[in-house]
Amino acid sequence: MKNCIIALLFFTGILSYSQQVHFEEYDLENGLHVILHQDNTVPIVVTSVLYHVGSKDEKENRTGFAHFFEHLLFEGTQNIERGKWFSIVSSNGGQNNAYTTDDFTYYYEVFPSNNLELGLWLESERMLHPVINEIGVETQNEVVKEEKRMRYDNSPYGRWMEEVRARIFSKHPYNRIPIGSNDDLDAATLDEFIDFNNTYYNPNNAVLVVAGDLDIEKTKKMIYDYFNDIPAGPPVERIKIVEEPIVEALQGEAFDKNIQIPALFTAYRIPNRTTRESKVLNMISSYLSDGNSSKLYRKLVDEKKMSLQVAAFNMSLEDYGVYIVLTLPLGENSLDALRDEIDEEILKIQTDLISEKDFEKLRNQFESNFVSSNASIESIANSLAENYTFYGNTNLINSQIDIYRSITREEIRAVAQKYLNPNQRLSLHFLPESK
Repeated sequence: MKNCIIALLFFTGILSYSQQVHFEEYDLENGLHVILHQDNTVPIVVTSVLYHVGSKDEKENRTGFAHFFEHLLFEGTQNIERGKWFSIVSSNGGQNNAYTTDDFTYYYEVFPSNNLELGLWLESERMLHPVINEIGVETQNEVVKEEKRMRYDNSPYGRWMEEVRARIFSKHPYNRIPIGSNDDLDAATLDEFIDFNNTYYNPNNAVLVVAGDLDIEKTKKMIYDYFNDIPAGPPVERIKIVEEPIVEALQGEAFDKNIQIPALFTAYRIPNRTTRESKVLNMISSYLSDGNSSKLYRKLVDEKKMSLQVAAFNMSLEDYGVYIVLTLPLGENSLDALRDEIDEEILKIQTDLISEKDFEKLRNQFESNFVSSNASIESIANSLAENYTFYGNTNLINSQIDIYRSITREEIRAVAQKYLNPNQRLSLHFLPESK
């Protein structure tokens, strides 16, 4: 009986999160886009700000600025003493974090709902009154250097993405990773950091999302009081950089002092995240490597025991995407032999329609993923911000699953035929440095 009750509660929870996510959105006079989502079931509230600036917006010899600002804008403001940001949040029962991508930077706080105003004040302070000075720059420069050493330079396989990007993009700034170059940060002047802040961290280049246990009208009043008088910045100019299609196979080798087992990375340049084709490629990724019953895992890891690990995924970005298949060999199996096995599975997708059984499994996986993506206030806030910024359609939080439901087996075959061909890819052998 107890198990039945637990199952019923779990099922009821799924049903509740499958319902429509209701929201309201509007613009302030300074161009700040505001999205409100009310959910009074749990007494927490999320305040988040997405700035439409990432590593692709940096100058070529000043890389790493966006990620650097992710750290720098926690240093303090005119009204928040240096180093006190995190203690203010934690002492009021909250938590906060931030992250940077190629295309955007995202800050958020989670508070008990009676501290909503504190969250709004913090983000308005970050936007209006940041203190950018030499001591903050020097402090965070050391923090970023240590992060780079830990996550990339001294981490096994930590540099593979950097090596792939540098080869698959020749002109676009996606050819570097967001953490950038230590040398570029060392060479930058304080005026350059201030100019970067004045260019991108403005209300007209941002989306504010408030989600959770809130009163809509009271929240609107607080948002107006804290944000409406923040001056708009200059319109952000974005230069579209077009890459020539890859028509001949690219080969490469890279070496890592931190590994003993080589790895194979095959990468294809594909359309950006807003396209239907990108979503089809998401489904192909799941078909190939999502779970132990997926085609590549079952073949290379379980049955033939040629690989320690295999994965396929779509890195979806604003201007382009990169479709990546990676694998680590087991024993004496060669990287080229693994590549041939992977190519065989991709060729099957290009030649034949996947089975009805596999197709139904795929659709069920994406239905489940959709439910999970709206299962917390934090994830809802993030999805609302990204859907507005990159798709111009905030309601995708409710309707995106309809796109996946409409994808056919014929489309899966056609997209694989169009983008996953050997002459359109990079094959990178990632090898132990000793060899």
